[in-house]
Amino acid sequence: ILDAAAAVAAEKPILSVALPDIAARAGVSVQTVLRQFGSRDALFDATSEHVRADVVAELEAPPGDLDAITEVLMAHYELRGDDVLMLLGQERWEPRAAEITDEGRRMHLAWVQKVFAPFLPDDADERDDADDREMVIDLLMVATDVYTWKILRRDRGLSIEETARRVRRMIDHAVQRTENVDHPLRHH
Repeated sequence: ILDAAAAVAAEKPILSVALPDIAARAGVSVQTVLRQFGSRDALFDATSEHVRADVVAELEAPPGDLDAITEVLMAHYELRGDDVLMLLGQERWEPRAAEITDEGRRMHLAWVQKVFAPFLPDDADERDDADDREMVIDLLMVATDVYTWKILRRDRGLSIEETARRVRRMIDHAVQRTENVDHPLRHH
């Protein structure tokens, strides 16, 4: 039922998602859905938690492993990128979509801080170090954002491999200032 609710919500605006649609997709009756969850709102809350747990698992990558980070990010967007874009298109007029996308932004920031931690400048008390850390985080947020994937993959029509190469190059440029080793992209 949770997978069916997520699938139906990915196909049309949340306001248009009806319990009969979800029940039919899940192969159960509306009464079964209501017995299990109590209400449409409770079903949507449970679905959000279910999808959130899946997203966390999908984005699991060893901190500092730029190849693995890029690979899991691209796989995640191939699986969920269009769904996220659908939600983002609703967030200004649909409160539930806004809640989900706000949580997604918080999760993305936490993920960037976790997986790129080895490359982030120290979070020292000195203002310049703190500003530099925030700038690197912002650059990594943009490089790994769903809109970056959309521009490259959907708007430009690039292959997943070419999209990954461009995202990785942006990541490399964002972290190169914090690495102590000579980086091959510095010579381009």
